[in-house]
Amino acid sequence: MDLQNRITFNPKQCGGNPCVRGMRIRVSDVLELLVDDMTPDQIVAQLPDLELDDVRACIAFAAQRIGHPTVVAS
Repeated sequence: MDLQNRITFNPKQCGGNPCVRGMRIRVSDVLELLVDDMTPDQIVAQLPDLELDDVRACIAFAAQRIGHPTVVAS
């Protein structure tokens, strides 16, 4: 599975925030665990529905979003 396909959006789930493979695990949840010094292996152990490629997909998603910011005119 392509990493990009692992990140899903559903307006009726988690407030429309990006999630992992349609589960109620938000990309931001995974990123927060990384910030808290958890390794990808530790994250997968804590959230056994995740796979290592899901963690990689969250990182890639965040990097893509940061690299292409949206500018809002005021």
